[in-house]
Amino acid sequence: MPDRAEIRIGEYQSVPLDEGRLTTRDVDRLHALRSGGHLTLAANRSGWQLKAGASVGVLVLDRVRLVIEPKFAIPGERLMDWLAYALGAPAPVPAPARRWATGPDGYADLVAAALLEQCEKLVHEGLRRDYVRHAGTEPVLRGCLDFAAQATRRYGQLDQLHVRTFDRDAGIWENRALATALKAALTLTSSPDLARALRGVTHAFPGPATPAGALRALDRMQYTRLNDRYRPAHAWARLVLRGGGVTDLLTDRGAGADGLLLSMPALWEAVVRRLGTEAGVSLGGRAVPSSGTTAITVRGDLGNASAFRPDLLLSLPASGMAAAPVLLPVDAKYKRYDRHSVGAADVHQLLTYGTGYAPGGDPLAVIIHPSPGGHTHRVLRVGGPQGRPLGAVHVLGVDTRVVPAESSTWVASVLTRTRH
Repeated sequence: MPDRAEIRIGEYQSVPLDEGRLTTRDVDRLHALRSGGHLTLAANRSGWQLKAGASVGVLVLDRVRLVIEPKFAIPGERLMDWLAYALGAPAPVPAPARRWATGPDGYADLVAAALLEQCEKLVHEGLRRDYVRHAGTEPVLRGCLDFAAQATRRYGQLDQLHVRTFDRDAGIWENRALATALKAALTLTSSPDLARALRGVTHAFPGPATPAGALRALDRMQYTRLNDRYRPAHAWARLVLRGGGVTDLLTDRGAGADGLLLSMPALWEAVVRRLGTEAGVSLGGRAVPSSGTTAITVRGDLGNASAFRPDLLLSLPASGMAAAPVLLPVDAKYKRYDRHSVGAADVHQLLTYGTGYAPGGDPLAVIIHPSPGGHTHRVLRVGGPQGRPLGAVHVLGVDTRVVPAESSTWVASVLTRTRH
């Protein structure tokens, strides 16, 4: 990897760049990332002003290696737990065996190392082989004779036969997608040891495909008992290959810059959806869609009708003798509400959710935000004139230093109290 100047900034921070730091190709790639809300690039008198958004990670450009750090750190081992939890993939290996470290390379090296360990495991077990179509020439007839190729390329000569065969081979998409991801991961890491290990395991896989082709194959992948062991490796491969997006966490904007950018708000929404769903199931409830008959809609304005949709809507058994289940809206906020008061816009939003899903009852809604200092819980009670209650918003801070399963249990305990 060529030497590049490393620039480190935090979420929502900006940094000036001299005009010579960015090539024309860099400028085009950064502008492509702007549409996804990852960052903004504006020209100024001395060159450029680059401002990060809510995405963190590593961006490898022609002359610059940009590292965008999160507002608050999650320990490296715990970060992988939360990423795996959000992706719905099992943690690659047991915690004591991990070689991940929280260093200056941050998220990119962590994910590359996770991909490496899963690929090493597959190589050790033996790569899956399946029948693959091949077209080539043979001295004897194998498979099917390609009459058109034989007639137009050999002109009646029979010393070599153009044939089409199906042979068991490792060059299937399960393996080729991983080879593509391993090659992409090499551009993300600056650790010599990790880069050497990535090169070593890459040789065990068949030739890589294009990133776009590999992603299409991964999106179409169907898992059976024959290839289910590939599922964790493919989850990390998608994370690497998207670069500016993950299927379940981000929207892929087709950005061409090499790098790994995680949208922290989208990541947190995925975490909260799973946390809340698991907590609701443990209480005998379930997640329900917030569209269709359960949608909160706005009509009568210019254009089409719009809708208010919480990140998660839980249907929970009602306490006491009430027969109808309680609909509880839950919204994910990637904000430090353990240190700051809840913004007025968020209060208005949650009151709308609570009123919409508790007509004639006590409006209730839940905010879940990250809280690296420990679990927190407080209740905002909104009142009108003469003290008339308008609704309550429970603000839950989830400790990101603990394992997700422990957080799910704590969320369930708080939701139990909200119904009494």
